[in-house]
Amino acid sequence: QVQLVESGGGLVQAGGSLRLSCAASGRTFSSYAMGWFRQAPGKEREFVAAINWSGGITYYADSVKGRFTISRDNAKNTVYLQMNSLKPEDTAVYYCAAGRSSGSSRSSYDYWGQGTQVTVSS
Repeated sequence: QVQLVESGGGLVQAGGSLRLSCAASGRTFSSYAMGWFRQAPGKEREFVAAINWSGGITYYADSVKGRFTISRDNAKNTVYLQMNSLKPEDTAVYYCAAGRSSGSSRSSYDYWGQGTQVTVSS
């Protein structure tokens, strides 16, 4: 079992930055691929970014490529999402997830956090 707790969300103006953190419980964090997803009101939950167990391979949705960076610190059982040049369309609840294989599909992930709200004002 892995429990995930996100933090770092908030209200920011367009063009600003935020860094989300996701702290994981358990001693097997380093064996999991990690992903970030987001869900805006009235929309499906969508893939944002993913990172493999070692941090050596990352994936991004086209909509965030070049603006967001996913990273992890296995010693701290934490995965991060650095978000720069934020746009109003980035407004959503952001969720982190853990799974045995990284990828853009929700079905790749077994454990989910409760989410953190990110609001970008224009």
